[in-house]
Amino acid sequence: MSKPIPRISQYMTATPHTVGRDQPLTVAHRLMRDHRVRHLPVVHVGKLVGLVSDRDLALIETLRDVDPAEVIVEEAMTQAPYTVGPDASLAEVAEHMAAHRYGSCVVVDGERVVGVFTTVDALEALAALLRSGAPA
Repeated sequence: MSKPIPRISQYMTATPHTVGRDQPLTVAHRLMRDHRVRHLPVVHVGKLVGLVSDRDLALIETLRDVDPAEVIVEEAMTQAPYTVGPDASLAEVAEHMAAHRYGSCVVVDGERVVGVFTTVDALEALAALLRSGAPA
C-alpha cells in the first residue's frame, strides 16, 4: 500500500497575515516585524493582487528620496505571484519553487488567500517527511 501524496495544505502557513495594496510600506514592515514573517500577500477588496517580501521593501527603500511612510505597497509588490490551490502536490510546488528560485507561494481557494508556503515551510515539511520515512 502506497502512502498518500503530501499536499501543500498540510505544510502551508494557514490564514496568513495580509496587507492592503494602498497601505504605506511602514505598515508592511510593522506587520512583518510583529508577526515574524518575510512575505505578505497583498489584497484589495479581499482578492489577491500581489505579494510583497522583506527584500522587495529593502530594495525600494534603497532608492534615493524614498519615504516608506509615503510609498504604498503596490509600488513594491510582485503583481503576479506564484499561486496554487490547497490540494497542490507538495513535490510539484517545491520543484517549481526551486526551478524558479521563488521564496514563497500563495495558496488560494478561488480568489481567497488561504495560506502561504515559504522556504521555511518547505524545510519543516522536509524534516517531517524524513522523520516519518515518507518519500519527499
